[in-house]
Amino acid sequence: MIKIAINGAGGLMGRRIAALAIESEQFDIVAALEAVGQETVGKDIGELAGTKPFGVKVTTELVAKPDVLLDFSTPLGTLSRLAACRRAHTAMVIGTTGLTDSQQAEVANAAKEIAIVASPNMSVGVNVLLKVVAQMAKALGADYDVEITETHHRFKKDAPSGTAVALAQSICAALGKEYGKVAVFGRQGTCSRKPGEIGLHALRVGDTVGEHTVHFGNLGETISLGHSVHTRTTFARGALRAAQWVAGQKPGLYTMADVLGL
Repeated sequence: MIKIAINGAGGLMGRRIAALAIESEQFDIVAALEAVGQETVGKDIGELAGTKPFGVKVTTELVAKPDVLLDFSTPLGTLSRLAACRRAHTAMVIGTTGLTDSQQAEVANAAKEIAIVASPNMSVGVNVLLKVVAQMAKALGADYDVEITETHHRFKKDAPSGTAVALAQSICAALGKEYGKVAVFGRQGTCSRKPGEIGLHALRVGDTVGEHTVHFGNLGETISLGHSVHTRTTFARGALRAAQWVAGQKPGLYTMADVLGL
């Protein structure tokens, strides 16, 4: 069994990962972590996950030695656990979004010493989409407009979503563009579309788990590729699949494409 720790254990994703890990009997949850002051601290992870009591309570410090730590928390929470994993030579799966460029650089630096799978979206389908949109962008060429829309639940903190950014970056890489120079976030007032820009638009509606659509268009046609997630189980399964894979890897910064062999 693979020994895992879950950071952000009291969140929606943390609870779902815990439930699947317990049900699978392929993982042993040795630690469930949350930030100081969270109301879930001290509670049994099994009860939080909706299963029977598991015997591991949510704590604020990582004491046990897991094989892999799965992080679905906040950027600051990620960096805190990153340092602990680096000291203990523990592999990580990072699904937290909203990390700044400097925070991402810290993750990359840590990956020189430990194996890390970092992905804004653990869905198998989304990671196939990331590859397909790059191929389509390259085939269509720079004359096609690119617009990306994403919809998530009202409680999501970052916008645009990490997945939307990843889709835009994948397209930029295929077209030889620099994301920071061509990305436009929503539009207002008089703002004609500039050639080559990529528009990203975020909607926050109810309890929507996650929807992403990439639109390619010129003056003769429009092509739209979309992906919808119906349940967080999709992400949780992908995260656990990544944990199984990264447990045996040498230090390095990996993506779900590596996990899936894409």
